[in-house]
Amino acid sequence: MKRSYQVIVLIALVLLIDQALKIYIKTTFCYNQDVSILGQDWARLHFVENEGMAFGITFGWEYGKLLLSLFRIIMVSGLIWYITLLLKAGAPRGFLYSVGLITAGALGNIIDSSFYGLIFTESLYHDCIPAEFAAFGEGYGTFLHGKVVDMLYFPITWLHVPDWLPWIGGDEFLFFSPIFNIADASITIGVLSILLFQRQFFKEEIATEPDSPDAEGPASETMTEQTPLENHLEENPATEVSDSDLNKSN
Repeated sequence: MKRSYQVIVLIALVLLIDQALKIYIKTTFCYNQDVSILGQDWARLHFVENEGMAFGITFGWEYGKLLLSLFRIIMVSGLIWYITLLLKAGAPRGFLYSVGLITAGALGNIIDSSFYGLIFTESLYHDCIPAEFAAFGEGYGTFLHGKVVDMLYFPITWLHVPDWLPWIGGDEFLFFSPIFNIADASITIGVLSILLFQRQFFKEEIATEPDSPDAEGPASETMTEQTPLENHLEENPATEVSDSDLNKSN
């Protein structure tokens, strides 16, 4: 499979898993509903929504949501363009996959913020009524003003800060407290892979030909011009040739 197809499949797979889980949570969970994963207290599905960036980070001003959505669209457009450049340059597969993961995660959250407000009813804070699909354009919000669905929560343990530390000594905090989604995880894995393994990626052999249809064929062979005598011998292999004939042909 061509590397371009591999990156497309990777992005499509992440988007499929991300959107399937989000739609399931949005339409079956009450807001703030929390269930354990495989009976583990430290691994949970906890349904919340946010209007901001990854891991629930938000902007507090009126046009922050619109600005963030537009920024995401510009960023994804740039990432897709960058992937095409990497493919043409024959970049290492590991680096391509990492950029593909970042692109897939950004696309996943763009879908939420762009369309969820148009196609879903509101998930209410106080009434345990799961959201439903609405007629297009009759949902809880407008284009680019949808909320991002988060559900992955891993409250692994409480950590105690030593008393001797200034300002925060004696406090406790939860590790790991953010609630996120598959798209957020995809972005994080892609970024960390580049930071941690970029040297290993670029130790791979760089492809000698760009990722294009012309590169799939066998390499061209160098052709040498044959003398008239050599042509005659190919057509009549049984012919005996003397040394004087070879000298004349040359």
